[in-house]
Amino acid sequence: MRKKTVLKDGWRFLKHDMPVGTAMEYAARGEAVTVPHTWNAADGQDGGNDYHRGRCWYVRELSPEECAGERLFLEINGAAMSAEVYLNGEKIAEHRGGYSAFRAELTEKLAEKNTLAISVDNSDNDTVYPQKADFTFYGGLYRSVNLIAVPAEHFELIKDGTPGIKVTPVADLEKKTAVVTVETWQNADSVEMTLTGVDSEGNPVELRKTVPSQEGYAAAEFTIENVRLWDGLRDPYLYTASARLGSGDEVSAGFGCRVYEFDAGKGFFLNGRSYPLRGVSRHQDLKGRGNALSVEDHRADMDIVRELGANTLRLAHYQHAQEFYDLCDENGIVVWAEIPYITMHMSGGRQNTLDQMRELITQCYNHPSIAVWGLSNEITAASTVNEELLENHRALNELCHRLDPTRKTTMANVFMLETDSPILDIPDVNSYNLYFGWYVGDMEQTDEFFDEFHEKYPDKVMGFSEYGADANPAFHSSNPEKGDYTEEFQLRYHEHMLRMIEARPWLWATHVWNLFDFAADGRDEGGKHGENQKGLVTFDRGLRKDAFYLYKAAWNKEEPFVHLCGKRYENRCEDETEIAICSNLNKITLYVDDVKVAEQEGNVIFRFRIPLIGEHLIRAEAEGCSDTMVIRRVSEPDGNYIFNKSAASVNNWFDAEEVDESCFSVQDTLAELRADPRAGAVVEAMMAKASAARGDVADAVKDNPALQKMLGRMKLMSLLQQGGADAESIKQLNRVLQGIKKS
Repeated sequence: MRKKTVLKDGWRFLKHDMPVGTAMEYAARGEAVTVPHTWNAADGQDGGNDYHRGRCWYVRELSPEECAGERLFLEINGAAMSAEVYLNGEKIAEHRGGYSAFRAELTEKLAEKNTLAISVDNSDNDTVYPQKADFTFYGGLYRSVNLIAVPAEHFELIKDGTPGIKVTPVADLEKKTAVVTVETWQNADSVEMTLTGVDSEGNPVELRKTVPSQEGYAAAEFTIENVRLWDGLRDPYLYTASARLGSGDEVSAGFGCRVYEFDAGKGFFLNGRSYPLRGVSRHQDLKGRGNALSVEDHRADMDIVRELGANTLRLAHYQHAQEFYDLCDENGIVVWAEIPYITMHMSGGRQNTLDQMRELITQCYNHPSIAVWGLSNEITAASTVNEELLENHRALNELCHRLDPTRKTTMANVFMLETDSPILDIPDVNSYNLYFGWYVGDMEQTDEFFDEFHEKYPDKVMGFSEYGADANPAFHSSNPEKGDYTEEFQLRYHEHMLRMIEARPWLWATHVWNLFDFAADGRDEGGKHGENQKGLVTFDRGLRKDAFYLYKAAWNKEEPFVHLCGKRYENRCEDETEIAICSNLNKITLYVDDVKVAEQEGNVIFRFRIPLIGEHLIRAEAEGCSDTMVIRRVSEPDGNYIFNKSAASVNNWFDAEEVDESCFSVQDTLAELRADPRAGAVVEAMMAKASAARGDVADAVKDNPALQKMLGRMKLMSLLQQGGADAESIKQLNRVLQGIKKS
């Protein structure tokens, strides 16, 4: 029989680099910790210490009871980013990659007294991904560590962290059948394999075969008649495949029978029906706990996903915990799974990308929720598209199809990547990360980008893998604008993107960046340090931002609700104010101080204008649902709501400036200015200065014709504001342009 012992308690943590002998000698002086654990839980965030990257140690004594069993294996489900395992001072295993599981056999190395010492290292290097990205690279034994005792005859445990059993269901929608292949690896002569579940009418299904094992491999094929499909949110039904040896060792896996299809003109299909994938991305961390999450934390996150009504998740930017893939299986969430090949290609990292992809597929193959394997994310952001980069992607793509012919490959492309780049031809389907309307450009340019791509490449499957805008719930404005970090701007941004997406059902999948705020040690903006605030929910999961309810109104049709936006924007300095309401109901009634003032029919978001005199109780009602808030008129703007007060001065000075329309100005588009030799020379001089100051980003823009075309439609003033130019610099440039007559 197989026995698993969870090594949660009894660990000593040493936050210093030292030889293994020293770590064992000084273990008693170390900090007592429980595993999962990370030493970066608060690093780089508000109130936290400096971000620590380096080599640290975890040391633990193993009791005789824990070491009992014919064969004993150590299982480490996540050690970030690289690890070395020592038993009684002898090195028995090492692993390079912080997000996949690995195991090591202890049996032959056990003594009367046994000390386990594990070094974990998240320091900079040039071979193990990730090394450059907009999220914190936690260190630690941040997932469970277990001992697995098995009989002498047992299923494979070492190879790439395998679960020991591989299940491949191929469903035939017309015949209503599924042919299921079960494969196992073991050191026994034969294997008993069993499939259990029910058919589409609820009748029990139990299929059993005993098959020989040849050179450690066994396989059997089963046919399920009248198969019950794994059908997304509608019915995420799971069958169970199990395998048992004569020794009593047993492995099992849940699996689902489903058909995924992609169409460039019609989008994504599940089991033969159109099923546009609309959802969010998720990082696996939590404020105050880092990435050392419990099973309860994962379940709480899934509850929020289900509340939102999303039917897909992009699990970025690495392999997530098996418990969370299980939750996606059980809840019908279609998943994009990927490795941390991100931002920057490293010449010495090719093998590591292949190793991490092989482990991802081996360990996650049985999950029916996974639809695509992601090759990389924004890999050209800091790397040139050269033959080495292309060959790395070809090798990854070939590996994916060799290990798993049943799924497609994809990648998330940075907005600066030209749409005719040869890298787009490598994966089966593609997606773009676009931040027009936040980092650069205007929201409408997202619409233009996708329409132009779809017209030019009608046979290429395209998705929208990242989009978002940061919002700090403390900041508010009645005139929200890009860069102000207000909830109101985030809401307007996502309102535009939601409508854009709904008008383009051929986008195979769309993923908001991000479901939750997350740790990003390199950030210091929007009133917070060490956080990316693009989440629809705060880092601690304690607050759903208004934009969360926008998507809930669009996607969750099971839970009627009404949500008044702007509850945290109580003090308003204006004669008339806007009341925004999100709801999945179609008719909203608005009450002010218990007096009905307006009624509106529509969908998802409703906007009203009301006079603001003193303090008012606002109530919204629809079909038995209601929500309330209090707002009040104040004489002066509340400074607590404002992040960047200088932004208003940049916007407002131009209104009072007298402009000669016969001459150029910063209100002209970049393309209009460049079309004139004299005005163009001024702009190019400005761009050259920006390139010298901003380096690789400016160069990437300069060398990208597609991006240049989109930026050409923007007013120069908007570009300058987004680039952080101050009001005086814009004034000076405008005066220069005003001296150039339009031809």
